[in-house]
Amino acid sequence: MSKETIHEIRQGMKFRPVLHALTSNPGVEMMSYAKGKENLISMAQGEGSAPTPDFICRAAYNAMQDGKTFYGQTLGQDPLREAISEYYKDIYELYIPASRTFVTASGSTAMHLSLASLLDKGDEVVAITPIWKNLLGAIELTQATTRQVSLDYSDDQGWTLDIEKLFAACNERTKVMLIVSPSNPTGWTATQDEMRTILEFARERGIWILSDEVYSRLVYESPHKHLRADSFLDVAKPDDQLLVVNSFSKSWAMTGWRIGWIVGPAAAEEKIRDVALYNNLCPPTFSQYGAIAALKEGEPFIKNQIDLWRGNRDLTVRRFDEMGKIKMAHPSATFYGFFKVEGQRDCKTMTKRFIDECGVLMSPGCAFGKEAVGYIRMCFAISERRLTEALDRMETVIKKL
Repeated sequence: MSKETIHEIRQGMKFRPVLHALTSNPGVEMMSYAKGKENLISMAQGEGSAPTPDFICRAAYNAMQDGKTFYGQTLGQDPLREAISEYYKDIYELYIPASRTFVTASGSTAMHLSLASLLDKGDEVVAITPIWKNLLGAIELTQATTRQVSLDYSDDQGWTLDIEKLFAACNERTKVMLIVSPSNPTGWTATQDEMRTILEFARERGIWILSDEVYSRLVYESPHKHLRADSFLDVAKPDDQLLVVNSFSKSWAMTGWRIGWIVGPAAAEEKIRDVALYNNLCPPTFSQYGAIAALKEGEPFIKNQIDLWRGNRDLTVRRFDEMGKIKMAHPSATFYGFFKVEGQRDCKTMTKRFIDECGVLMSPGCAFGKEAVGYIRMCFAISERRLTEALDRMETVIKKL
């Protein structure tokens, strides 16, 4: 069947109009563009190069051997919900009862369930950008609209939030404020004072805060007892209109396991369950026992990963400084470098040059919001040897400019 025939058939099929209106994902476009190219170093996707630790895999295998392969509870197995509660007690020094934790089949699913629970057509979401494109796409599927409020950038301060600009974007149709902290792709992290101010503003207006804290453990300095970012849970009341999304993917090298969670007010449990029930019924059962092991035994692994990524971050910053023509804030969190090449406004073209001329795949900044045009995101969560090779290759392109 020819491509023309397939196109004609698709044109005649009746799908939801919103699916035809979905904006494109330039990051996926670049991955498709690079597909099949030999000797490619990929730093486009947000995951480390380490496989899931053995102790997590063994726990899941033992669960399968014990027959934990049947349907489970819609919001997660009780042992995992209890383990998440204990995790917040141990790492965050917060009491979050298990009944306020909702296990999901991935952090992405946690975001979709949250948005589906809160938004209707005509509602508005105010989102701090740059932001992962999939989150903006998830909002589009609800038929709500998004107001993007970009972080500001300066050479002296890096990425910062203008809270007054954030508040000015809200109106009577604003239902949700979407905040990713630490930020993918910039590494910006909201302070407790900023969180407290935002929360007070949202309370007064009945606006929900949806806080994506997937990168909460990927920080390089922290005032807390354990290495972690500030959380909206640090400043919130139990009944605040706050949903916090998290995931096992990044901190515990479990991207393929698709396990995440939500923390919300007690009143949200029934509503999140209703949406999850008709979404995928329940998260994978045996995977959750691997997640329990991650929470209980994973701190040494996280520390080792952070040590590697800290070294990689410093290497990237140093090499970019030596190359010149590259502008990038020194990221204090996450495993991304979000940089701009001097004089190169078209980030898709520049990303293609890196693919074609030196075999390095990254994501164009235009995938992360309308104000992120011109930037490129690289994930440096690979081996130091592989990162050095990638930077050497990139330098050959930069020298030609």
